[in-house]
Formats: sequence, structure tokens, C-alpha cells
Amino acid sequence: MSSQKKRNFKIEAFKHKVEVDPKYAEKTWKILEHAIHEIYNHNASGLSFEELYRNAYNMVLHKYGEKLYAGLVTTMTWHLKEMSKSIEAAQGGFFLEELNRKWADHNKALQMIRDILMYMDRTFVPSSHKTPVHELGLNLWRENIVRSSKIQTRLVSTLLELIQKERTGEVINRGLMRNITKMLMDLGSSVYQEDFEKPFLEVSASFYSGESQQFIECCDCGEYLNKAERRLNEEMERVSQYLDAKTESKITHVVETEMIANHMQRLVHMDNSGLVNMLVDDKYDDLSRMYNLFRRVPEGLSTIREVMTSHLRETGKQLVTDPDKLRDPVDFVQRLLNEKDKHDKIISAAFNNDKTFQNALNSSFEYFINLNNRSPEFISLYVDDKLRKGLKEVSEEDVEMVLDKVMMLFRYLQEKDVFEKYYKQHLAKRLLSGKTVSDDAERSLIVKLKTECGYQFTSKLEGMFTDMKTSQDTMQGFYASQSASDSADGPSLAVQVLTTGSWPTQPIAPCNLPPEILGVCERFRTFYLGTHTGRRLTWQTNMGTADMKATFGKNQKHELNVSTYQMCILMLFNSSDRLTYKEIEQATEIPASDLKRCLQSLACVKGKNVLGKDPMSKDIAEDDAFMVNDKFSSKFFKVKIGTVVAQKESEPEKQETRQRVEEDRKPQIEAAIVRIMKSRRVLDHNNIVAEVTKQLQSRFLPNPVVIKKRIESLIEREFLERDKADRKLYRYLA
Repeated sequence: MSSQKKRNFKIEAFKHKVEVDPKYAEKTWKILEHAIHEIYNHNASGLSFEELYRNAYNMVLHKYGEKLYAGLVTTMTWHLKEMSKSIEAAQGGFFLEELNRKWADHNKALQMIRDILMYMDRTFVPSSHKTPVHELGLNLWRENIVRSSKIQTRLVSTLLELIQKERTGEVINRGLMRNITKMLMDLGSSVYQEDFEKPFLEVSASFYSGESQQFIECCDCGEYLNKAERRLNEEMERVSQYLDAKTESKITHVVETEMIANHMQRLVHMDNSGLVNMLVDDKYDDLSRMYNLFRRVPEGLSTIREVMTSHLRETGKQLVTDPDKLRDPVDFVQRLLNEKDKHDKIISAAFNNDKTFQNALNSSFEYFINLNNRSPEFISLYVDDKLRKGLKEVSEEDVEMVLDKVMMLFRYLQEKDVFEKYYKQHLAKRLLSGKTVSDDAERSLIVKLKTECGYQFTSKLEGMFTDMKTSQDTMQGFYASQSASDSADGPSLAVQVLTTGSWPTQPIAPCNLPPEILGVCERFRTFYLGTHTGRRLTWQTNMGTADMKATFGKNQKHELNVSTYQMCILMLFNSSDRLTYKEIEQATEIPASDLKRCLQSLACVKGKNVLGKDPMSKDIAEDDAFMVNDKFSSKFFKVKIGTVVAQKESEPEKQETRQRVEEDRKPQIEAAIVRIMKSRRVLDHNNIVAEVTKQLQSRFLPNPVVIKKRIESLIEREFLERDKADRKLYRYLA
């Protein structure tokens, strides 16, 4: 392949010098100027845009860009001044329409001019740091139209006047408003903000300040909130229709400040319609509206919360300290639950399930429930009532619901160990009398208590159920071991063997059982101790029941269901027609308080008076005499004779229970102190008190004075010692 010869190219200068017509620039500009006039006069259809573009291109190419730019500024300014006169001349409602029309004309013209001068815009403008054509057109419009002395004030006052008309219910041309505010935004955010938004917000604040004052004088709280909500929605809709989206937060802030923030206290405390009235009357819509409006302003929700908490604590305090409402424990607890349900529903339906409101509700309940030191006892009595009879023929879901509500109240208790004490007593009575409505419900509550407080809390309660099951098996074994003659002869026996410690049994002097019963009791004792070595049986005669067959005058036969004590009393009348109180007391050795209650229920209760009393009165005196009431009759064959007993504990019983609780707390406090000191080795007094309180608060709130006494006791028993240098410091002794 032959190599090509390298060629050298040379560019030579023009042989003839090119002369530019000295009047070229002037002539070309005249053509372009005429075209701009024609564009503004709506005669652009006859123009050749290609030729005009070429002319503008050549002018820039021949270094006449400055002349072209200056000419453009002058021509556009002249046309805008002419437009300004036309706009100023427009009267009334035509002012904005004329402004809008001229703005549309200017924009259209600006687009065509920019197309013709595109080359200048791309080359000359950046290199000489001039303003681009489109931006120049907007700046000139701003200076000559929007900010001209005769238009600027008129424009803002017209816009504000139209908005005022709309606020008072008139219909305005929203499309025109949208175009004008869009024009202000196109001219730059500062133009929109300075020339319209700022005065708009000032006028709005003044308007809503006056209107809110007017409303609050003539409306109740619910009506006022309704109007405030409507105004807020109107302003948001106005922004979406024809204002800048950024204005929304500013105008809503004005409405919120003037209509809500400035009147919060007056609204929530308004007579006969404020927050408390809404809560009392369950006005969910008004409460929801108040919540949604108040949450928009600083301190709004905390204001509602404070008033609600104050109201709750006041009503709760009245509920737990009113003697009339404390007469019936079941009704008392039901009132508490109703109050809780009511406010739970309000928080759910009106306050958007707000956690801070839920916490306020919980703290209020905890406050007033613990004002009454009988609350643990009453809650246990409520459970007792429900599990005895209140939940019969109720679905499992409803049973669970009731138990969950009880647990909710239980969580508020500071003295959970007091509740445990009473609950154990009531559970024992239910189990031993066979009165529990459902074993499943009983166990379900124990599981809930276990989840809440741990195994320690329920271990003895579970032990009670175990004893009941074991007792059934024991009785089957006992009767299987008896001969037919033993079983047929004498009364039948059903024994519940209770483990000491699991059951709330008290050491009491046993009463004298009738000889007929003693025989079968002894046979059971022999059988039980024969199969369980090393155990001791003590009869709890105060806890048993008996079914007796009785024959009254005219051969009237009944089956009486009575307590063990009542059975002992009635059996005496098999061998005596008349007995004095003293004789009965001597024969049975039943404790005096129990004996009086038993005799009262046997002789003084209408329809259950199987005994007669001389003299006849409601109370039992020591010189009273008793006899069988031969005239006794009942439409029922089986007659249950209860013992007259107060549902609540009497004052001495209450003191005794309180004392037992205090005694039970001592070892728990000591154990907590030892646990803490074992891990910390050295600790000062205040920190020990704080740590012990923290550890035990799930069961009870220990008294600092008691903690101090337990520390002293541990020092005496050499578990701890005081620091020799600092008496407030304690050391653990291993």
C-alpha cells in the first residue's frame, strides 16, 4: 500500500476587505423594535420570526449586543407604562380583571421576544452579566406595574377586601384571585410576602381577634369550638384554592392564636359548658373537637389534662370518702369501675387514645383509691360477690372482662398484700362452702394475680385448690375403708383437710361436738393419721356446715342447711325442750360472739326462725331462753339458715387484720434489706429506704419508720452494723 503524500493547508486572508454598513445596527434595531411593538399590539401574525431571529443574531455577532439589550429595556418599559395607565383607569371590580388581562398579554409577548432574542440570551447576557430576558420582563413588570405608586396600595386593599367579603359569606371570583396571587408569586417570593402575605396576616389577626371576642361572649364552649373549627377549615381551603401553600401554616397559626390560645383558660372553665360539663355529660364530639383544636397550640393538651385530672381526683375523692357510698362494698367498687369505663371511653373516642391522658387517668385513680384504706377489702368483696353469684349464666368472655377490670383496680392498690389477706379469706369461704360459680374463673384470676405479682403472691392460693382436690381423694379412701355397718350407722361426713399456712385459719378453741358427730370424727382421725404419719389434725369447727333433718309440729318435715355451730346448738334440743343462753354456752363452748350471731339467725330471722325466743327481741341477751318453734313452716323442704354476719369487717376485726398484715410485712422488709446489703455491702440509710421501697412497692408501700425499726432489729441480730465514723452508714456482716 503506497503511502499518501502529506499535504499542508493554509488559510489566507480575504483578498477584499469586508465593509459593514455604518447604519447597519440602527437599521436592524429599527426592524426588531418594530417587531416588539407589533407583538405588544397583538399583530405578531404577520412577522417572520426566522428573519427576526437572524437579525438579532447578526447584531450580537457584530458586537451590537449592548445596543440590542438597551433598546429592549426601553421598548418594554414604554409598553408597560402604557399598560399601567390602562390598569389605573379600570374602575371597581374591573381593576383586577384588567390587571390579569395585561399580565397575560405581557407574558405572551415576553415569550415571543425571548424566542427572537434567544441567541443574545445565551451568549451576550451571561458574558456581560445582564439579567436574562424573561427575568428582565418580570422585573420591569414589578417596577412599572405592581409597585407603581397608584397600583401597589390599590392592589393589596382590593385583594384583602375580597377575602373579607368571602369571610362574611359572599361569593367571589376565586379563579381571578388565584391568577393574581400566582402573578405575585411568579414575581418572586419576596413580592408575594411583602406586598400581600404580610398585610393579609395582620388583617386576619385583627379580624379573628374581634370575632373570637364576639363569639366567646355569646356562645357556649361547644358552639365556640364549632365556629373555631369551621374558621380554621375555611382558611385551609382558601389557601388550597388561591394562595401559596406556604401561607397555610402562617394563617392557621393566626387563627389558632386568636381563637384558641388566647381563650384556652376561659373555654375549659366556662360555666355550664366547659370541659368538666363535657366530661360529666359524655359529649364525645365536643371533647374530640376540643382535643383536636387544643393540640394545635402550645400548652393546649396539658391544659385539658390538668383540668381533667383535677376533676377526676375531686370526684374520686368524694366517691371514696362518702360514708353513704361505703355502705355497700360491691356497689362502691362498681361505681369505681363505671367511672373508669366512662373515662376510658372518653379517651378512646375523643382523645385519640392519647397515652398522656391514659397516664393521667391511671395516676388519678391510684391517688383516690388509696385514700380509702378499705379499698383492698372492698375489691376482694366485689370479687367474692361476682364469683359467688354475680357471674352465673355469663359467657366466658364476659367473665374474663370482669376479672380484667378487677385486675385493673388491683394494679392501682398500694397495699396489695392487704388485698391478698382478704382475698384468701373470701376464697377459703367460697371453696369450703362450695359456693364458687366456676373453678375456671377462680383459677383464671389467680393466673392474672400471678402474672402481675409473681409466684410468691399466689403460691398459697394455689395450695388451697390442691387441698380441695386432695380432700376429695381422701374422703373416697375413708369411705372405702369403712365397713358397711359403720357407713350406714350415724351421720355421713365430708372433711376438707386444710394445710396450715395455706389457709387463713385462726387457732380457736374447738366447740363441743354432739356425741353422734364425735364418733364419726374419731373414725376419720384414726384413718387419716394411719395413712399420713407425723401430722396433726385440728378441727376448724367455725368453718364447717351441716345438713340436718328436722320434724316440727303437725309432723312438718324439713331439711335444714346450717353451720357447724348452729348444728351443735340445734342438736341440744333433741334432749331438752327449753334451754337458757347460759346453758347453751356451757354445753357447746362456742365463743360468745359467734354464739350470739348463731342464735340470732336461728331465732330472730323471719322465715328462718326454727327456734323460739323468750323474751322476743332482735338482740340476744344472756338471760334469754330458747325453745323449738313448733309453728315453724316454710314452702321449701330445704331451708338454708345463714349466719347473721356483717359483710364488711367490724372495727376490731379490721384492726386485727391490719395487725396481722403489719406482722407479715416485717420479714419481707427484713429480707429485702438483707438482699440489698448483701449485694451493696455498705449503704447509707436514705438509700436503703429508697431501695427497699422500690423492691416492695409491687406488694405494698413500706413505711420508712418501719424500715428503720427492721434495720435496728437486724443490727441487734448482727446481720448489719453501723459504721463507727458515720452513724448513717450501715455495713453488711457476712
